[in-house]
Amino acid sequence: MDELIKALKVLMADVVTFYFQAQGYHWNVEGQDFSQYHNLFGDIYEDVQDSIDPIAENIRKLQDYSPFTLQKFIDERTFEVSGVAPTPRDMANALQESNEAVLRTLNATFKAADTADKQGIADFISGRIDMHEKWAWMLRASTK
Repeated sequence: MDELIKALKVLMADVVTFYFQAQGYHWNVEGQDFSQYHNLFGDIYEDVQDSIDPIAENIRKLQDYSPFTLQKFIDERTFEVSGVAPTPRDMANALQESNEAVLRTLNATFKAADTADKQGIADFISGRIDMHEKWAWMLRASTK
């Protein structure tokens, strides 16, 4: 169970980091394709924001405490985020790279949940994998 708790905490740190990156890009995007990217980044950060509380609740279901400080999220995350990218396409590419990191963490967390025989958590993680695969497709498609 300790492995699953650790995986969920890393997942939470990665998801919170990705959330702030998507929201920051939503706030700061500019250029000819502003509207398209503003809406896409908004859709992503709103979806990801809705997944944070259930991650915390799954940690609590395992009788541990959910991280909540910025420092803990920084310490646990598996990827870094640089500043605002110069163009909307660069932002989408950077967000896609971060999304790939989140997908790796989601897959590791799914394996940990499956190993721990926690099907409810595995089911939740499976749904998040599906959504992040959708974001990967949309981000890739928007940069062609």
